[in-house]
Amino acid sequence: MNDVLPTATTTEERHRNAPVAILPVGSFEQHGDHLPLSTDTIIASLICRKIADTYPVLLLPPITISCSHEHSTWPGTVSISARTLHAVITDVYDSVTRTGPQTLVVVNAHGGNYVLSNVVQEASAEGRAMALFPTREDWQGARGAAELVSSMHEDMHAGEIETSLLLHACPEVVRPGYQDADHTADDRRHLLTEGMQAYTRSGVIGRPSLATAEKGKAVLNSLTSSFADVMDMLTKL
Repeated sequence: MNDVLPTATTTEERHRNAPVAILPVGSFEQHGDHLPLSTDTIIASLICRKIADTYPVLLLPPITISCSHEHSTWPGTVSISARTLHAVITDVYDSVTRTGPQTLVVVNAHGGNYVLSNVVQEASAEGRAMALFPTREDWQGARGAAELVSSMHEDMHAGEIETSLLLHACPEVVRPGYQDADHTADDRRHLLTEGMQAYTRSGVIGRPSLATAEKGKAVLNSLTSSFADVMDMLTKL
């Protein structure tokens, strides 16, 4: 939890002269009874911290509230509009590239931030260097490396992967009861219209009972390794 915010000074960043900036994007939304509202922000920041420890990047502070409208019926959940998130990412890119790095990687840990794909596509079409990480393939590779049991579709929210990451990085925020919180809802065809409440009463869709700290560590290590491809791609632009 001490690594959520970067602590580098402006002098240290001047000496680092990083070619790439990374921006964690989380959310503030329900994650069942066993994980905190800030789960996605913690995970995005955790991924970015590991990346910053491994590659020459400028680590930015996280965006902590994003597009969580599918969770809006649960107490504590807070959202901003997709257009606002789009504007914030664009503004951050413009500011970052005025002072140093000429590329921005958006590190997203909330699946409901669909607009981020559009932000990156639009930026690329306009000649601005931006990337979105992790991709579906990166997540899939990490699940395989960690030998997760549940599938990506089954493990949608507050399940095996998210609980494992928090058990590894900050077990103190994981509440008791995750071992008995499993809930599956594989047919979610009307999720965008009906929201999560149509598919789960607890807020969980997945199998947190399968989570372990060892799996969380393996997921994180895999994602850190996968970022090498992003660095290579961006430095060639």
